Amino acid sequence: MPKSKTPPSRQANTPQTDAATARTEVCLSLIAQLGTLRQSMLDREAAMRDELAQVCAAYGESARNLVHYLTLRSGDLRPIQEKLSWLGLSSLGRSESHVLANLDKVLGVLHRLTDQPWQDQSADEPAGSVRSHQLLVDHANQLLGKPPHGHPVRIMVTLPTEAAHDLGVARELIDAGMDIARINCAHGSPEEWKSMATHVRQAAHAVGRKVRILMDLGGPKIRTGEVAARPAVLRLRPQRDEYGRAFSPARLGMVAVDQNHDVPAANAVIGVSRDWLGRLKVGAQIDFSDARGAKRHMLVVQSDAQSAIAEILQTAYITPDTLLTIHGAEGKKKSSTIACAIGQMPGVLHLHRGDVLRLTKGGLGQPAAAEEDSDDAFNTTAHISCTLPQVIDQVHEGERIWFDNGRIGGVVQRTCPQWLEVGITQAREGGEKLAADKGINLPDSTLDLPALTDKDIADLVTVACEADMVGLSFVHQPEDVHQLRDQLHRLGRDDIGIVLKIETLQGFENLPELMLAAMAGTSAGVMIARGDLAVECGYERLAEVQEEILRCAEAAHMPVIWATRTKNAPLCARCTPGVAPGRHPGDRQGLQIAVQCPISCFLKESLHDTPRHAGPAPHPAQRRGGQEPFA
Repeated sequence: MPKSKTPPSRQANTPQTDAATARTEVCLSLIAQLGTLRQSMLDREAAMRDELAQVCAAYGESARNLVHYLTLRSGDLRPIQEKLSWLGLSSLGRSESHVLANLDKVLGVLHRLTDQPWQDQSADEPAGSVRSHQLLVDHANQLLGKPPHGHPVRIMVTLPTEAAHDLGVARELIDAGMDIARINCAHGSPEEWKSMATHVRQAAHAVGRKVRILMDLGGPKIRTGEVAARPAVLRLRPQRDEYGRAFSPARLGMVAVDQNHDVPAANAVIGVSRDWLGRLKVGAQIDFSDARGAKRHMLVVQSDAQSAIAEILQTAYITPDTLLTIHGAEGKKKSSTIACAIGQMPGVLHLHRGDVLRLTKGGLGQPAAAEEDSDDAFNTTAHISCTLPQVIDQVHEGERIWFDNGRIGGVVQRTCPQWLEVGITQAREGGEKLAADKGINLPDSTLDLPALTDKDIADLVTVACEADMVGLSFVHQPEDVHQLRDQLHRLGRDDIGIVLKIETLQGFENLPELMLAAMAGTSAGVMIARGDLAVECGYERLAEVQEEILRCAEAAHMPVIWATRTKNAPLCARCTPGVAPGRHPGDRQGLQIAVQCPISCFLKESLHDTPRHAGPAPHPAQRRGGQEPFA
């Protein structure tokens, strides 16, 4: 007979102990430890009596289970789990949806193994495994609507602007499988949002389906301000093959300077004098010296009374000072004109690792200037403003800062009343360009910003009339949720579902409190904004952070919206970065998921490729797989 393993609580080199005695010792130790843990759960529940009293009755059991889960995760359980595994018992690793019930079952088994009486404790338990699964399904159906054909996964689509003007867009999306329509209130107008919602309802009614509508509030967007425009320069660039040989010419459209005429077949359009335009004939050659002094030639391939198009097989730079000259068949100069109506290029800052950037409370952004070119020491450093100037007062030295979805990173080196001095630490070799209206992330900073802006409060009037759910962007603290609920109550929409958009580390760290605040309503959910979270926490931590959110949502019996996919590529079940290896959120049987598809030029293909489970969601008791130790 093989020898029994030495229990984890004893040294490997101790004398051989009777297996039954060793098992009893481990069981008694676990009974004491788990009993203490159980009492801690009840004590924390009692301490949070006031907060739990604010929760809607439909979420009462779920809120209590969430509190028990938070107690479970507050300490390091790995030593206890090791002992439970040695005994062949549940190691509490998958008990999120019914924490106290699972703990009591383990305690009951331990008491029987030690021949001790065990009294039923189900009166203390908010929900068992069967009840917790039903609560999750009920809450998901209340917020997201019933899924089609019993699938646990719904498909949410961000509506493009075209959906406001074309009923056919909504019809195509619904036919392709859209279950929830998302309207982003950061773009467009209330009139467009109303039209989108009307089209979705009309298209859904036509096919006998119900499609929910989520309207996302814009929230306090922290973005870069305007940058001084660059000189007016138009670059003409033909397409080249891998050997650098031009195989498709650049096409320049020309119109009379005093008229506004579109030239769709051209890559760019400039203005010229009306008389000169009238002299252009197909086959004519136009010569000029570009902004670099390079000699260039274009061939007129199309001409009519309103416009002309010329092609060029060389790269050229045209400015408002460029002189264009027509040559005849014999090479004799015929006529000349000055290029006009060339708009200024949008301003950008060129940043490299080691550069210094100043983030200011206001003013026009400027690139760095050589000291001899400026009498103002401030202007020798590249600077750009922040759209929320109050942020400057809330950031401290040593904190990280990211620009443009993480493309440019830095560390705050110095703080002043009017600006922050940022040392650039992350940029591609060769540098990066920072333009206006690019996102700013401050993952280390504790920001005191209202989740509802004045614009959001005004937009809620339309949201209250059209939406089934409202997305609270950049939510950080429970007060943000309370403020939203107060505004919805004022508008007579206490019934509207609230979706917590977790986009920052601060929101992630306060998630349990945010969930409890959202449970004061009849329906609530969580959206994992993976793109913003990846910038805030780093792509290397995204899987870990996402898993923590999913666990918390499972404990709260709360549905999750998994915001994912890329904008300019077809969706593919294999291409979902940021998920723990082998783990798609839909693989968690204790969750109800809505997968969000953004606006995409591959939208219909994306909808067809977005995975759904082949059948109904299995009961949590049917789970298989290894146990994961708690962090």
